[in-house]
Amino acid sequence: MNLCIARYTRIGLSVACAAWLATLAACGGSACIGFDACVSSNPTQQLALAGTAATGRALASATVSVNCAQGAGSVLTDGGGHYSLAFNAILPCVVTVTSGGTTLHSLSFSSGTFNTTPQTELLLVYLAAQLGTTESNLIANFASNAQFQKALANQTTVQNAQSAVVTNLQQHYAVTLSVPAFLTTPFVVGQTGVDSDLEALAKAGAIDSSGLPDAAAIALMTQAGGANPLAK
Repeated sequence: MNLCIARYTRIGLSVACAAWLATLAACGGSACIGFDACVSSNPTQQLALAGTAATGRALASATVSVNCAQGAGSVLTDGGGHYSLAFNAILPCVVTVTSGGTTLHSLSFSSGTFNTTPQTELLLVYLAAQLGTTESNLIANFASNAQFQKALANQTTVQNAQSAVVTNLQQHYAVTLSVPAFLTTPFVVGQTGVDSDLEALAKAGAIDSSGLPDAAAIALMTQAGGANPLAK
């Protein structure tokens, strides 16, 4: 008798599992609880970001908007261009900092420090070229494009692109940059480090008077990124 109960229990569990998997597929990869509720299998997580927005000068009281694969947050920078915010999101994220007529972009693939500078703008230009698109299209469509998300969420891909940006800037503009990891290294405007590198790039002509990357620097990164496409 017990054997029969065990047998029918196993059969019942098998049927229940099959039904659950079918329902899971119907929910598009989400887990369904009850009769009408679907819970995402890729839930949001608490994301904590910080960084500095600068062009060689601090972007004070600038608007920082962070848009992620899912979720968004915003905050104002302080007098030194520093910002920090926390919200629920699914990575990766694109960071946009606006101050007057200056708009710069950056990205984040995790919680932590992610700066926004003309160098991070060039980083996105390079990554966009690797993906066979433009920076503006990458920013506008990454939240709905799996290939774009895969690239921006991959720490190795981003770090390799960062290294390529540094190499190309140093070779083309004959400068020595002291901080290769400009995306994630904390810095203070007016001190040696990322900010002094920005000043050196401005003097060399890679950053224009408005604090944006020079057209020649953008063209350089577009060409370099296009020559090193990412596998699809």
